[in-house]
Amino acid sequence: MTELIPLLTYSLVMSSTPGPNNIMLTASGANFGYRRSLPHILGIAAGHGPQIFFSCLGLGAVFHTWPVLHQVLRIVGAAYLVVLAWKLAGSAVGHRDMERPLSFWQALSFQAVNPKGWVKAVTVATVFMPPGMGVLGGSALVTAISIAINLPCVSMWALFGVAIRRLLVQPLHRKLFNAIMASSLVVLAIALML
Repeated sequence: MTELIPLLTYSLVMSSTPGPNNIMLTASGANFGYRRSLPHILGIAAGHGPQIFFSCLGLGAVFHTWPVLHQVLRIVGAAYLVVLAWKLAGSAVGHRDMERPLSFWQALSFQAVNPKGWVKAVTVATVFMPPGMGVLGGSALVTAISIAINLPCVSMWALFGVAIRRLLVQPLHRKLFNAIMASSLVVLAIALML
């Protein structure tokens, strides 16, 4: 068990700190509430699990061998963040682009191009695989731990959005909040390209 403490700590830090999923969930919680954001939360977990599992089974080695694939994912992920920021900014200026939160399938699909998710998955695969376990068993264990930690952490971000929702009752405040969240996504996209 003590060998898993570094993995637990790493998963907690990566799942709790700001990133594309957490910024989108904060905006979703603030705009739509927790219950309507739940498919988004579950989609993250459903996409996050296979991402880690398959990285542990060898996808990390593929990225190590062909780093250009990782660069392509970063570019696609950054572009997707800009599209989401555009939609969120549209709602900030009064357009109806953000009529509903991301669906389960949209959130799941986003994990395939989420650069922070890939960094976590590849790091887990290369640093935190438990010694003495087979690849399949070790992959299943670190995936289960990562999901168990990720779900409450991303839920916390959606709940934070819900908590500040009452501060956003006035349309001007909500528009300002959505503009700040959209700007944060663009800053993340730029940071991913550096």
